[in-house]
Amino acid sequence: MSNRKQAESLAPSAWVLRFRHLIPAGGRVLDLACGKGRHTRLLADSGHPVTAADIDVSGLADRRGDPRIRLLEIDLETGEQPFIGEQFAAVIVSNYLHRPHFAWLADTLLPGGVLLMDTFASGNEAYGHPRNPDFLLTPGELLSVFSKRLQIVAYEHGLERLPKPAVRQRICAMNASTYVALNAT
Repeated sequence: MSNRKQAESLAPSAWVLRFRHLIPAGGRVLDLACGKGRHTRLLADSGHPVTAADIDVSGLADRRGDPRIRLLEIDLETGEQPFIGEQFAAVIVSNYLHRPHFAWLADTLLPGGVLLMDTFASGNEAYGHPRNPDFLLTPGELLSVFSKRLQIVAYEHGLERLPKPAVRQRICAMNASTYVALNAT
């Protein structure tokens, strides 16, 4: 892999960069399906304790021993919910889709916590992988799933041209339960 392509593969998602300011300072973050750890690195270096979970966490081998990073090598598709009882100030999901996780993602957010999800959507099969509909969001799917439990801050679905053409769907949503409780009288 060329140095340029390697740098691009480690560059944080523009979506995460755009909304990371919503993550409460010093709040715990879950980087679900962390891959090479681009978001784990960004957020740990910004002062957040990060749980980096994936079937292979070797991309973060250089960060073993970093007290801000908890590496969790786990198969996320066993049917188990691996974070029962844990709560996070933010959950980051990028370039990964396993619909059974939708059932518990909102539960892992602390009041005021943020879900940042950015992955591939239907239509992407015209531009590259993934092409399998099991790994492509349907139009409006993230809105449909998360608007029932979270406050939607931003949502996008469409074709992006850079760094390479892809159809993506993104959501930034917050657990606004503290605001609902304050207004419920």
